[in-house]
Amino acid sequence: MFTVHRLKFSIKFGKYLTRPLSLSCERRILRKQCQRFSGIAGTLARSYSSQAATQTTETHNIIKDVEKPTEEGVKHKFQSETQMLLQIVAKSLYSNNEVFLRELISNASDALEKIRYLRLSDSNTADIIGDRNLEIHIGTDKQNRILIIQDTGIGMTQEELVLNLGTIARSGSRAFIDKLKEKQDAGDMSQIIGQFGVGFYSAFMVADKVEVFTKSYVPDAEGFCWVSDGSDTFKISKAEGVQPGTKIVIHLNPECRQYSDENTINSLIMKYSNFISSPIYVNGKRVNTLQPLWMLNPKDITPLQHKEFYRYIGNCFDSPRFTLHYSTDVPLNIRALLYFPEQKPPLLDFTQGETSGVSLYSRKVLIKNKIENVLPKWMRFIKGVIDSEDIPLNLSRELLQNSTLIGNLRRVLTTRILKFLSETSQKYPKDYDKFYKDYNIFLKEGIISTDIQKEKEDIAQLLRFQSSTMPPGESTSLEDYCKRMPHDQNKIYYLLAPSQNLAEQSPYYESLKKQNIEVLFCYDAYDDVIFLHLKQFKSYNLTSVEEELRESDSKSDSPGIINQGEINNLITYMKKVLSRKAHNIKTTTRLESHPCVVTVADMASARHFIRIQTHQLGDEMFYSVLQPCLEINPNHFLIRKLCELMNTNTKLADLLIEQLFMNSMVEAGLINNPRMLLLSLNKLLTAALEKH
Repeated sequence: MFTVHRLKFSIKFGKYLTRPLSLSCERRILRKQCQRFSGIAGTLARSYSSQAATQTTETHNIIKDVEKPTEEGVKHKFQSETQMLLQIVAKSLYSNNEVFLRELISNASDALEKIRYLRLSDSNTADIIGDRNLEIHIGTDKQNRILIIQDTGIGMTQEELVLNLGTIARSGSRAFIDKLKEKQDAGDMSQIIGQFGVGFYSAFMVADKVEVFTKSYVPDAEGFCWVSDGSDTFKISKAEGVQPGTKIVIHLNPECRQYSDENTINSLIMKYSNFISSPIYVNGKRVNTLQPLWMLNPKDITPLQHKEFYRYIGNCFDSPRFTLHYSTDVPLNIRALLYFPEQKPPLLDFTQGETSGVSLYSRKVLIKNKIENVLPKWMRFIKGVIDSEDIPLNLSRELLQNSTLIGNLRRVLTTRILKFLSETSQKYPKDYDKFYKDYNIFLKEGIISTDIQKEKEDIAQLLRFQSSTMPPGESTSLEDYCKRMPHDQNKIYYLLAPSQNLAEQSPYYESLKKQNIEVLFCYDAYDDVIFLHLKQFKSYNLTSVEEELRESDSKSDSPGIINQGEINNLITYMKKVLSRKAHNIKTTTRLESHPCVVTVADMASARHFIRIQTHQLGDEMFYSVLQPCLEINPNHFLIRKLCELMNTNTKLADLLIEQLFMNSMVEAGLINNPRMLLLSLNKLLTAALEKH
């Protein structure tokens, strides 16, 4: 559909060509020159939109079997090496032969765009063309294996037939665009799809013979017939009964007879060309009725339209939770309409979900569904459309080239999506909290998967955690945490725990609680891995409270313990009992209500290592790798009792030491299977009750 806010008119002399690789920034300059046509175009757009509903139900067919050559015609040879090129196009260039229909419809659309431009820009041409309907008609003949594609566009003269259909990889569109650049009022050419000049020959993937009947729009033009069977020659002859425009008659080979079936053609149009500006009729019935919403003014789109389009493009049944309608011309031309699903993603999407839910279009023609590389993989839950005129494509337009432009496109879109989510979290915090509850795992995946620190921190702004200073059920962001930090604090502290209750009772949290230092509570088992990859946020180091406890004790002076001698003897005794487990044993002044705690270097890394490697290590190797340090609270009742038991009941003392160590390992998250505690706990209980 044409719209007032973004009108694009383009023209070219040659017709049967493919979509362009890129026109870069020159097109953007020319686009501005087209604004003088916007008033006329707006009227046409509104008229065209209002007629769409009635056209879908009416039968309207211009295809007639009246074209006939009036002479034997003249044979022409394709230019040098064209035969080899033709075989490549017909046999090897495209991985799926169904795209031939996309190519031919795109060429027909170009022919209509040229005539539309001429009608608006040249009054003399407008009088010649009159009020001709600009349409694409497709006819199917299943019995005779024939497919017909006819447009009411600009048509071709005999000379143009020889040039444009006799030279593979010659683009009449490109030549016409180059010519237009010489004019000051060239207008906007972004609607022109074909440029490289091989798309027409994709018809030979499915055809035994192709006939082209064409008549130029110029006054007193003659009709011509172009015929080829895909060999090294083609024939051109004069023809009668030819309507202005171009008609392609494809005689399908037996293996491709399915393309003479109306339902098959309808489904392919819906798949590839549903958003072509001009109406497409199949056997007289309008097929493309959906508007390309991403090309419209966001203010003109209703929530119902968004809902219907989201369900169509995403192949789903829920509604969009958030909608991002984005357009820019700098640094790249991008038109994007992206939806964030309301429905919680299925479990499969968390682990091995689809690569992408976004389709890539170029000038409203589908290039690829579920496109890779244009968005990061962690954004695979997003559904929608991305349309860019600057995308570099290979000849078949089925695969993106690995280029700097693709990287730029990815960065621009990623930055805009993260900015949109950040703005949404501030404007609609309740709605965002619901989104975060369902999709936070994707955000965390994004931090792990990217190597760009700026992008990591942009994603980290979207994370939410409960905090030691906030009421239960409320969450905070890293940015808000930083705003509340005292001026002399240079670290962001976090604690991994199964719940807020257990976090507040953690021995690692005690010392920071006394100092009134805010701590983020992380309940996801993999949150420490997220912080490992993030490392910093706004120049503040992310530090686990376990690491802080270890560093603080290593810098502290020897604690003032009254019974220092007994404690030293106890430590010596405990080292013997835990000789193959604890790398070191020392006292700590950081604990009050807990008897002991285990610390290791880089606790988060240690926990991650255990998750992926524990089953491959024996006990001795396990403790040798971790090198855990047991820090005891000399003022705790159990520690004082141990000082007595090591002299009076060594069996009970040994079992109590083993149990305290195991308890601390579980508290630190360094043992994945808490049931390992049961054996040692039962032995301890048995020994404690033996004398009773």
